[in-house]
Amino acid sequence: MSGPLVIKVGGTTVEDAKTAPMLWSAIAELSKRDGGVVVVHGGGKAVDRLLDKLGFTVVRTNGLRVTPPEQIEHITGVLAGSVNKGIVAALTRHGVRAVGLCLGDGQAVATERKPGDLGLVGEVIVAGPEPTLLPLLLRNGFVPVLSSIGIDREGTLLNVNADDAAAGVAYQLRAQTLVLMTDVPGILDGRKELVAQIDSEGIEAMIADGSISGGMIVKARAAAAAAQRMGGPVVVLSGNDPAALAGWAGGKPVGTRVLPHQ
Repeated sequence: MSGPLVIKVGGTTVEDAKTAPMLWSAIAELSKRDGGVVVVHGGGKAVDRLLDKLGFTVVRTNGLRVTPPEQIEHITGVLAGSVNKGIVAALTRHGVRAVGLCLGDGQAVATERKPGDLGLVGEVIVAGPEPTLLPLLLRNGFVPVLSSIGIDREGTLLNVNADDAAAGVAYQLRAQTLVLMTDVPGILDGRKELVAQIDSEGIEAMIADGSISGGMIVKARAAAAAAQRMGGPVVVLSGNDPAALAGWAGGKPVGTRVLPHQ
């Protein structure tokens, strides 16, 4: 059995009532391929709405959400709860045998606390133990739907950036391809035109000149790191265009291909 296709979907895409059904339909079709599909999701806007309602201040550093201990249970409730089960329900309606998990369930993907002053923010342990739960589900025809909540060896809940989580999952599972879906057509240059392909050197140059900023910094770097580790391209494409994923699967030149640096 070849490696799966790993698809990361963002919270904006998930909440779009018009485009989401076509996305789930495309994922359902892709899940029939050899190797299957793993879905990794975010849900930042839903988290922001709840934290704002509860009176918490939201702070981000270089696109990463700072996660104080008093916020982690609320973030977990949104990502591993309502958002995760909403995706499972949507895929189920499209005939997919979806299983909702977080990164930490059964230590599906090993994580640890990220160094720095970000609070309870985690990262995937790239050289972690060989995954067993996800391959078991894939072999039996299930589609794992992973929220980006990790659990470290001490049992501490960790908030992992969903793009980083998807990159780690793709590497650990020796994925065929990683697709990172976003709210723009792909990586855009300073004139807001689509970059067809790029590598880590080009990404760092665009970050330095400000062409890549905010949350796209994390996404682009995650894509570059995954491409380097996997030895093949990672695709960044629009989650707002209902035809983008299906078009990519059909061989159309959509999105940005992030290539390993030579």
